[in-house]
Amino acid sequence: MKIAIVGAGVVGVTTAFELALDGHAVTVFEQRSATAEEASFATGGLLAPGVLDPWSAPGAASPPSVLGRHAAMRVGRSISLAELSWLRRWRRAAHASARSGAPLPSLVALERLARYSHARLQHLAESLDLAFEHSPGTLLLLRTPRDAEALAPALKALRDAGTAVRELDTEMARAIEPGLSPSLTLAGALHVPNGLAGNCRQFALLLRQAAQQRGAQFEFNTRVARLSGSPTGVQLEGASAPHPFDAVVLCAGVQSAALLRPLGQRLPLVALYGSSVSAPLREELHAPLAAVVDVQTRTTMARLGQRVRVSGGAELGRNTEKAHPQTLNTLYRVLGECFPGGVTHSSGVQVWRGVRPMLPDGPPAVGATHVPGLWLNLGHGASGWSLACGSARALADQIAGKAPDIDLEGLGAQRF
Repeated sequence: MKIAIVGAGVVGVTTAFELALDGHAVTVFEQRSATAEEASFATGGLLAPGVLDPWSAPGAASPPSVLGRHAAMRVGRSISLAELSWLRRWRRAAHASARSGAPLPSLVALERLARYSHARLQHLAESLDLAFEHSPGTLLLLRTPRDAEALAPALKALRDAGTAVRELDTEMARAIEPGLSPSLTLAGALHVPNGLAGNCRQFALLLRQAAQQRGAQFEFNTRVARLSGSPTGVQLEGASAPHPFDAVVLCAGVQSAALLRPLGQRLPLVALYGSSVSAPLREELHAPLAAVVDVQTRTTMARLGQRVRVSGGAELGRNTEKAHPQTLNTLYRVLGECFPGGVTHSSGVQVWRGVRPMLPDGPPAVGATHVPGLWLNLGHGASGWSLACGSARALADQIAGKAPDIDLEGLGAQRF
């Protein structure tokens, strides 16, 4: 088939690769000048397990506070009614999960997709010889006993799925991450040996080349103004008529909602912004060896080659390109508390603020719409890097009329 993909982030690129691998004629339209320039540019790097990202889904961490200097989520003055509705739904689900201590069905669905995606990514990396920066293992720091309680639903989802999670005392945690500050007070830690952190943008660039080698075409600096349902196609900005395709796959992040609305497809998709700071190594012995999550502050630190990336924060309804000063203060503070002297702040530091295209229950929307020929692969939120390879393969199977190798219950757009 002749298939158009809208968006060339990590989700769009993996989708392009899988469809080209199946023999389709694929064209990717991207409004930016290169691959992975928006949500996929400088992600936190946490690849697996996907549900351990504090913003992956309600129940992955304690319900987010929205008030006070150290609020987990910062709500701006320009917040819309749709964003307020999204926030209420997220917090309601998070509180329900916290009360029960059990994972919600949405968290179970996300974990199922994350495991499948991890296996698919490993297969692609090995078979295509994709040399991207990555580091194995994930350590979760528990500053207080309450931190462990907050993780209970996510840990149950992991253990029910057969993922090994080791409970550690402070001494064992420091043996895994020797660079941890001696003055950092910990109640304990959790270690996921098969966890993984990696450079998302680097992977996307490499996989784009592999997709191009299989015939996929990438049209950069090209904005899709609208989608057409009959016949199926995309209308580019400045064009007088749509370009016809047999199928269109929408992977355009937060811009997707506006493209879907005229076709009668409404999704509660919002832009939840996060930030990251990437800094060069100063002293390897004082820096993290792999991925480290500070559960209390919802902050992730990951070793990516000769750099360390610390990421976190959540901002809703704050329309600015700059990260919130308090968010950056938290990132620098947590990195300094955990790994003092590990990085240099004087030069080569990259500060980034990016968007997480989020649906209120956490998992993405993957599959068909009510419009024939229009498919969705969007709303991956904080887990785009973790879920991209799996959702792309599953969608390609659906388009081919085959049953995917994974149960997609809880991932369709029809749930909204």
